[in-house]
Amino acid sequence: MTGFGYTLDQRDEGARAGTLSLPHGLVETPAFMPVGTQGTVRTLSPFDLEAVGTQMVLANTYHLHVRPGERTIADLGGLHRFMAWPGPLLTDSGGFQVFSLEGLRRVDDDGVTFQSHVDGSTRQLTPEKAIDIQWQLGSDIAMAFDQVVSGGADRSVAEDAVRRTTAWLARCLTRHQTLAASQPDKQTLWPIIQGGAHLPLRLSALRDALQQSSWTGIAVGGLAVGEPKPVMLDVLEHLEPELPSQQPRYLMGVGFPGDLLAAVARGMDMFDCVAPTRNGRNGSAYTLDGPINIRNAAYRADARPLDESCDCETCRTYTRGYIRHLFVADELLGLRLLSLHNVRFLIRLTQDARRAILAQRFGPWHREWLDRYNARGMT
Repeated sequence: MTGFGYTLDQRDEGARAGTLSLPHGLVETPAFMPVGTQGTVRTLSPFDLEAVGTQMVLANTYHLHVRPGERTIADLGGLHRFMAWPGPLLTDSGGFQVFSLEGLRRVDDDGVTFQSHVDGSTRQLTPEKAIDIQWQLGSDIAMAFDQVVSGGADRSVAEDAVRRTTAWLARCLTRHQTLAASQPDKQTLWPIIQGGAHLPLRLSALRDALQQSSWTGIAVGGLAVGEPKPVMLDVLEHLEPELPSQQPRYLMGVGFPGDLLAAVARGMDMFDCVAPTRNGRNGSAYTLDGPINIRNAAYRADARPLDESCDCETCRTYTRGYIRHLFVADELLGLRLLSLHNVRFLIRLTQDARRAILAQRFGPWHREWLDRYNARGMT
């Protein structure tokens, strides 16, 4: 057990390198977290995740509540034991499903009522229920229940969601403090700052959250959900000076290489996204020279690895021609190999960014990296 803590190791041109201490281990930041929505990162085993340098995995409260249920997971030893992942775990609160399952839910000030996407049954998530579920799951970091709105939401819609998220945060905190009274080293709670593309709402939400507690970390949510990329970056630039420097900052749902580096440059520390595995299952591979579509006929007899600089199992072992064959033949191994590579690519990217920050050369390093990556489109 390491408890909860964060050390800011170095700053360079706004980018930060830090060390986060959690009950199940240390996380060196910047860090990318693969998404294991239902207690598994699709196509990858815990051994795969360890092999590519994963430090922390994300799982989803709503989906695990619906199936198999938090009681079942608790009875089987908690989420770490259930999914055989020994390292730190973060659980999203289910708030994103308020956004993604819009046609299957109803929102009011008490919480959200869902029609289960699995069996059609009615489920209600309140702030208290979201905390109870995450406590039973036993994640290292629990996220407060929030309401996400689309990137294009007008001010009145975003303002209503911020008001509700702020009120729900107080209820999450009260419930979590009650549960943690007897086990203070089991789990920590982080707030999520919402507000859409509206800077005054974002800043107001942040100040309200900071008044409620001295948190061990803060998340920024509701970005990368349809707003133009310059808007996301503008929000981050205005939030950064207001964020406590001695707490880790988690930018939710960002996992494309260029976006991740742009966010690191603006003071963000932690990231998660389904993009590397989802894109991998669809034949898209990240490389230092930009993404490639491995289904392209140009790779039919290509004896090169996906990325000659990469040290993952896929790149050490297989050719582009073989991986293309797997996709054309609908062989499941192809899905695993590209997912494995893409996750390693992002983890290696954050590791390289950390080294550059510690060496005080993040600025030139990340500009050179982006120039190479953006030099060509997908082929």
